[in-house]
Amino acid sequence: MLKFLSKVKIEFNALDPRIASCMEFLAQCNARKAKESNPACQIQVKRRTDDEPPKIGVTFVNGVEEKFDATSISAQTIRNMILEKGQLLETEQMFRDAGEPWPVIIPEEELHQPAPGTKPRKAEEKKQ
Repeated sequence: MLKFLSKVKIEFNALDPRIASCMEFLAQCNARKAKESNPACQIQVKRRTDDEPPKIGVTFVNGVEEKFDATSISAQTIRNMILEKGQLLETEQMFRDAGEPWPVIIPEEELHQPAPGTKPRKAEEKKQ
């Protein structure tokens, strides 16, 4: 997960009962495997004393920032969103490395072409 991020900022009041997502996400960030995937990723923890809701902010390696209200979203959901965006970043990089334009633009007429039919294997076996 951290391999797609350059910075993680977690803010919470330790006495707030709504910090479960923050603590779980912090544990995931501090896991050995996550740290090994990107040792350069900065992990900042800001402990507050106010009544602001817990927050998680991430900065992707391409500079895009995302902020999450940790009271309404689980750590696993945030992790999945990071992985999905990370896969998109990897795909974009593969296209750029190959000298292809990004984003890929599919002509309108190709979008409406029927897909070629495929036969199930069992049907093919019965005919033989």
